[in-house]
Amino acid sequence: MNSNNGTNNRAPMPAAFFGIAVGGLALAGAWRAAARVWAIPDAVPAWLTAGALVVWIAVLVAYGRKWLVQRDAAIAEMRHPVQSSFAALVPVSAMLVAQAVQPYSRPLAIALFAIGVASSLALGAYLHGRFWQGGRKPELTTPAIYLPTVAPSFVAATAAAGLGFTQIGMLLFGAGVFSWLAIESIMLHRAAVHEPLPEALRPTLGIQLAPPVVGGVSYLAITHGVPDTFAYMLLGYGLYQALMLARLVPWIRQRAFTPSYWAFSFGAAALPTMAIRMLERGATGPMTWIAPAAFVVANVVIGLMIAGTVRAIVRGELLPAAVTSAPANVTPISIERRAAAGSR
Repeated sequence: MNSNNGTNNRAPMPAAFFGIAVGGLALAGAWRAAARVWAIPDAVPAWLTAGALVVWIAVLVAYGRKWLVQRDAAIAEMRHPVQSSFAALVPVSAMLVAQAVQPYSRPLAIALFAIGVASSLALGAYLHGRFWQGGRKPELTTPAIYLPTVAPSFVAATAAAGLGFTQIGMLLFGAGVFSWLAIESIMLHRAAVHEPLPEALRPTLGIQLAPPVVGGVSYLAITHGVPDTFAYMLLGYGLYQALMLARLVPWIRQRAFTPSYWAFSFGAAALPTMAIRMLERGATGPMTWIAPAAFVVANVVIGLMIAGTVRAIVRGELLPAAVTSAPANVTPISIERRAAAGSR
């Protein structure tokens, strides 16, 4: 951006912006599930899906452009111990799109699924392998570490089962479950004995809600019949995580809205999706009110994020501010830049 209207003071689009696409696609998925259970016109989830696909394409084009014309910034992002994790949202979003387009084109869905699985496995092995090499500072350990392994595995498992590849889905679900359990112990240790997350990184705690409910959606996809005890256990832990995050909202919201708050969206949309699918599969009792209540809350939460994002676009504040003191080939990106600076 070379104009003098202020846009030249903005950094390139962070990979974390794929969280906006992921949140929109997940919300559309919740509406598609709801339309199978409640009297909702088919046009509503169809339009929401179309809107989410438009956002995904726009973000994908912007990210591709970044690799073409701002390659140094893209490479610097991939080398960063926090920012690089958000690159996993690229294949995650592709696999969510595969689920969205499956009713219209199975070949396209399979192609997107194959690309998503292959790229997520390669990226996950690279990023998680780097984690195993050690030397990571505790202050740079955030819930974003779930993204390279847990999120792609669960989403891939759901997509695989939906395409009829149930056994592959089981394998991917296993990778997601055990990665989640191992990483959550790391996150609890970091939270308990190290310094609190910097204010700018606190919204990433929203990712904490996603594993049990995104995993729960995957578990329902690879199983059949009335939901069993393990499904209820996953949803129960998801509800507890939601309660915990609600208690932390005043602490998290010490900074004004930024796109980083979209970290809440995937889990917020997956929770009602799981509850609705349990209802669809014959669950009764508390599920008859948990599902609609969670659905309403998810729409309110993500609606507020959409409003905040639109407001930021209108004000020209969507992209993070560039740091002029940094070398030209290392463009710090958004919230992690501030957090890294504050942790020195």
